[in-house]
Amino acid sequence: MKFDVKDLSQANQGKLRIEWAGRSMPVLELIKARFMREKPLKGIRLGACLHVTTETANLIDTLKAGGAEVALCASNPLSTQDDVAASIVKHLKVPVFAVKGESTSVYHRHVKAVLDKKPHITMDDGADLVSDLHTRRQGQAKSMVGGTEETTTGVIRLRSLAEQGNLLFPVIAVNDADTKHFFDNRYGTGQSTIDGIVRATNLLLAGSTVVVCGYGQCGRGVAMRARGMGAQVIVTEVDPLRALEAVMDGYQVMTIVEAAAVGDFFVTVTGNAAVIDAAAFRRMKDGAIVANSGHFDIEINLKNLKKLTRKVRAVRPFVTEHTLKQKGKKIFVLGEGRLINLAAAEGHPSMVMDMSFANQALSAEFMVKQGKKLERQVYPVPQKIDREIARLKLKSMGVKIDSLTPEQKKYLSSWEIGT
Repeated sequence: MKFDVKDLSQANQGKLRIEWAGRSMPVLELIKARFMREKPLKGIRLGACLHVTTETANLIDTLKAGGAEVALCASNPLSTQDDVAASIVKHLKVPVFAVKGESTSVYHRHVKAVLDKKPHITMDDGADLVSDLHTRRQGQAKSMVGGTEETTTGVIRLRSLAEQGNLLFPVIAVNDADTKHFFDNRYGTGQSTIDGIVRATNLLLAGSTVVVCGYGQCGRGVAMRARGMGAQVIVTEVDPLRALEAVMDGYQVMTIVEAAAVGDFFVTVTGNAAVIDAAAFRRMKDGAIVANSGHFDIEINLKNLKKLTRKVRAVRPFVTEHTLKQKGKKIFVLGEGRLINLAAAEGHPSMVMDMSFANQALSAEFMVKQGKKLERQVYPVPQKIDREIARLKLKSMGVKIDSLTPEQKKYLSSWEIGT
């Protein structure tokens, strides 16, 4: 088995951490038990490009239990947990191509290594596997059944392909499942982003001003958690409805250039490019902290920041100091502008990833059964799967809910009953 990880001797340490995460992933454990009995993925080669974390290891274990032949690479150069990568290779016997801090060229080599396995199904977090297939390996798409996509950025890329008529196989947008984006994006990103910023800087959020760029589900989560830590929160947006919602939620809303002059911490969570650019950098206070929690390192325009900078140095792990030509002002960039919750911390808590990866596992099963019947489009997670995951999660938490009575079902399905 070919693989590329940092150090196999870390495998036992990784195994313990994987077990710890698994304790908070009861829904995935139930799916794994059924997969072991039914083998719904038998004979399927599955190529995964995901953050190599303890939670991902539990997903890989579940997919393998279902009969899949899995290969895994990282979906971000800084998101790999090296001991976990080693454990997946040693204990799960799955080839992993991921090293924390790998160069961009090595990253792309690892993506190619997974595609060399000729997968029937891709499981992406950012659509890099699909992108490579469409740009360099179109012939390989003929043997594809379909794919799944974990994150907002990847879904944006895939929908663009589909709208242009260029998507070569069907893909399920796992990101858009209610049990994914309502919980993973809001509560997972909210907590893990703050965790990454605090671990990287050891600075106090209470009494500071935190600027959150973007008020989607991820932005809502970051704003909520920053306010919970005692920070004053400013939101920047381009969508009038989301901006209005942020105002009604009690946050200040202004343009990024206005916010730049008063912010202490800046967090981008938009999935778009150059959200913080030269005009904002010029107005920032000395000592401003800039971080990104979107998937790609494009939200902070580091190229333009470099043009404004006369000196760069690393001052702490995951903290780079930029001394600007402008009066020697210093701006600190966290995690090289890559997603800070995985660069400096451990990513989302296992409890929310339980639902996200349950969606991944069941969507892969659905694609095996239905993929050949689907058009080359981006599809939502079937509502039946979404609701079943929610039901199982509530059950695992000991939460009971009401059921509709026959009378209520009749009322909801009729039009005759009124005032």
